[in-house]
Amino acid sequence: MKKLRILHLSHPWLMPPDNADAASDSQAYAWKTDDDVVSTLRGLGHEVESLGVEDELRPIQVMIRGFKPDLVFNLVESFAGRSELDHHVVAYLELLHVPYTGCNPRGLVLSRGKALSKKILSYHRIATPRFAVFPMGRKVRRPRSLEFPVIVKSLIEESSQGISQASVVDSDEKLAERVTFIHESVATDAIAEQFIEGRELYVSVIGNQRLTVLPAWELSFGNMPKGAAAIATARIKRDLDYQEKRGINSGPAVDLPEALAEQIPRLTKRVYRTLGLDGYARVDYRLSPEGKLYFLEANPNCEIAQFEELADSAAHAGISYEQLISRIVNLGLARHGRPH
Repeated sequence: MKKLRILHLSHPWLMPPDNADAASDSQAYAWKTDDDVVSTLRGLGHEVESLGVEDELRPIQVMIRGFKPDLVFNLVESFAGRSELDHHVVAYLELLHVPYTGCNPRGLVLSRGKALSKKILSYHRIATPRFAVFPMGRKVRRPRSLEFPVIVKSLIEESSQGISQASVVDSDEKLAERVTFIHESVATDAIAEQFIEGRELYVSVIGNQRLTVLPAWELSFGNMPKGAAAIATARIKRDLDYQEKRGINSGPAVDLPEALAEQIPRLTKRVYRTLGLDGYARVDYRLSPEGKLYFLEANPNCEIAQFEELADSAAHAGISYEQLISRIVNLGLARHGRPH
């Protein structure tokens, strides 16, 4: 690969400090993606400069004019503290005619709203859980078509923010309480989805027009407390000690029926293309005990740290981490017709 000048965009609080080796596991967890990506890019011989983005776009323009990058490696997750504004940063890069990695603005918008993506995919006859949206400032009224149990989430936030065992509710009183919790603690509208018992599957995709669907990955819930719902709570996602205590881990999805194993890549490509995604993304499903696959959400610009689902799935398919990062770089360049 040609050696490139690459501008790494992220957030100040995700930049690894100079004494990163002395950090605890929980501290290092916060910046692991940026550390893995930047160190890998430099190991591949690229010249890398980093910029933390908070609530101003002008520093990006100044950095681009001075550094003149061949590519921006975009790891921005929010703007001005609001995750639903991340697509504006990408749109700004497009206005500056700078190649970038990851998903385009339209795909980010369509995937960000959990209700919007489900409406679009339902129109295309892709199975999704029934749901209702509860905007902030309005009374909670459950439609008759939405039967209990349901799981209550933020309408737009990712990484299981606001999700705990209390998120699965079985009465109107508990529904109102949990919706209020999302409104007050996460400060977003809430969505309540039909709770699907079963297995949690993650399927990652790399590509723009030609797509590579990686092996299906499964989140295994280990020895959860009696009566606990098998859901990916914020604690399960982020608490390393709890993961070890409860035997929470992820790995290749095994013992899938042959017909389902053949369906998953086809269905995932349909989801990816229908939502206008490119670059790379992860599509989350629930597999019911009856063998029915339900789309939960799509995560464009998903976690790409070295030992997270996408990279682990790629490694299982014979794609090393260095090859994965190189492919993401090439996809960013190819979208803009740049040589690579």
